Amino acid sequence: MKAFVTKHFLLLVIVAAIVFALAMKATIFQQATVHDVPMTEPSASFRQYWLSGKAELNRYSLEQAQYGALNAGDAMLIFATEDFRTDLHVKAETPESRDKAVPVLKTNLVKRFTTGIYDYSLFTSVFTPINNPTFPNTLKVSTSEQDWLGHSYLQIDYGNNGYQIDGRSYLEKEVHDAYSVPKVMLEDELWNRIRLDPGKLPTGSIKLIPGTMTARLRHKRLDPLDATAKLDDYEGVLFPGRNLKAYRLEYPTDERNLMIVFEYVFPYKIVGWTETYTSNDNLLTSRAVLRTTIQSDYWNHNAPADSVLRDTLMH
Repeated sequence: MKAFVTKHFLLLVIVAAIVFALAMKATIFQQATVHDVPMTEPSASFRQYWLSGKAELNRYSLEQAQYGALNAGDAMLIFATEDFRTDLHVKAETPESRDKAVPVLKTNLVKRFTTGIYDYSLFTSVFTPINNPTFPNTLKVSTSEQDWLGHSYLQIDYGNNGYQIDGRSYLEKEVHDAYSVPKVMLEDELWNRIRLDPGKLPTGSIKLIPGTMTARLRHKRLDPLDATAKLDDYEGVLFPGRNLKAYRLEYPTDERNLMIVFEYVFPYKIVGWTETYTSNDNLLTSRAVLRTTIQSDYWNHNAPADSVLRDTLMH
């Protein structure tokens, strides 16, 4: 034994040092923890608006393309901040999980419309870290679709420098999707990026993972696509607001365009959007136009008496 130790002394010292360093969480083998890189402190206006314990609720009148026609409905865009676990990709709800979480801006996009006799309901949630250098990428997107034929679910999770996509559906050809795509920006996160800092929106020739809600309606796979992005002044009359900018996306290989219109003053309110693509051989443009905005801690207002708040929102 003594001869073995003497012969391999240097190797044993190195191994012991690595084991000690791992135990002390102090080596290059350790993954970065949530708090390894300090965040840039949010501005006072950001803290006052987004960290006040209230969400921003926006209601839009909607015309949604489906089955070769435009269908009337409503859309909601709900923005709120919360602590989000980077390991499980769920909201942190206990004190013990706070050290595993980062602050995120969450988008909930809801669309409800009627096609003929039956209804459609779609819901997308997007979780984007707020200016965290350790976690710069959107961590998760989930989308569900319900109609009288059945329902489906789609989830995108960030990990291993890419995105894992998993889906379930009542349709035979989409019964179980499971595949990975490279790390590129998500179309679904653009709503959050506008609210965080529209000056950092990508422009020119880019790659994007298309929006999950439209992908489900069109039964499309979520492969990254080439796109052209442009940010310029909005000069139309359809959308209300002040100092309006339009962020425009064109997908040449998918024959689809998206335009998001927003106020170019903080808090960069989104006043509407249009989306153009072919549905049942008809080239149609879906539209959503802002009608009402309120701020509310809506999760605390779930009693029958709180319906007056809904009346205000839906007016």
